[in-house]
Amino acid sequence: MSVRRNLPLLAALACLLGLIVVGVLALLVPAAHERDAAMLHGFVGLDRPGVRFETNVLADLCDTLPYACAGLVCVGVALARGRSWRALATAFLLVVTGATTQVLKHLLAQPRAEHWMARHVADTSWPSGHSTAAMTLALCAVLVAPPMLRTATALLGVAFAVGVGYAVLVLGWHFPSDVLGGFLVAGLWTSLAVAVLHRVEAPEPAWRPAWQPLAGLGLGVAAVAAAVLSARTDTVAVYALERPTFVAGALTIALLGVALVMAISAASAPGARGAR
Repeated sequence: MSVRRNLPLLAALACLLGLIVVGVLALLVPAAHERDAAMLHGFVGLDRPGVRFETNVLADLCDTLPYACAGLVCVGVALARGRSWRALATAFLLVVTGATTQVLKHLLAQPRAEHWMARHVADTSWPSGHSTAAMTLALCAVLVAPPMLRTATALLGVAFAVGVGYAVLVLGWHFPSDVLGGFLVAGLWTSLAVAVLHRVEAPEPAWRPAWQPLAGLGLGVAAVAAAVLSARTDTVAVYALERPTFVAGALTIALLGVALVMAISAASAPGARGAR
């Protein structure tokens, strides 16, 4: 019990340290910025007329209006389940994560243009607002989901957040470090919110049937397989082998997304007293 109760605070500390490290590397270390730009070059190379519309639609799902609507759905789910504290926490997170990102953007603004880019990344690009919004929605959805649906919600949340992060990179709106920064801002505040929830609300029952993790893993494998099979295998392999820095960046973003959602999912149901 004590380990699980301390997990949100440990996660918040890890997110804060990660945010500082990523910010320093991205904005102050030229060699790290070169790797960042190399990763972005690999993502921008994936931009094709045939997928540009879908990529824009995915990124635009975290614009202000759809973000607010999705957030209100999360608040409504919490209220319908009788979880007023979680509804309040969700409403708070929807505002504070975006506000934090905007403050950091303007405090740390600096030119980060690359000569090879058709469009320049904005000076106020770190952290990414779209990535912050996507991860905030994913974590809030996990936070308010009923225990029996939490694993499925976590899986969909990871796919959504990482998908939006990749989309803004393919479109050339941000550097990979911007996406990492946005994820960490959302993870930091959500972890702190969960730590508070542990102290103010009745714990939920743990609901972990043996088949659920296996089902989630199976769905994840199926999704990856479908994505790979939708493209020419030889093309994917050659592209990846020629751009190891891009592959490293893509994996880092995906792993961070998985780690954050898993941590919040694990910490969201800390006990075994009655809850809906």
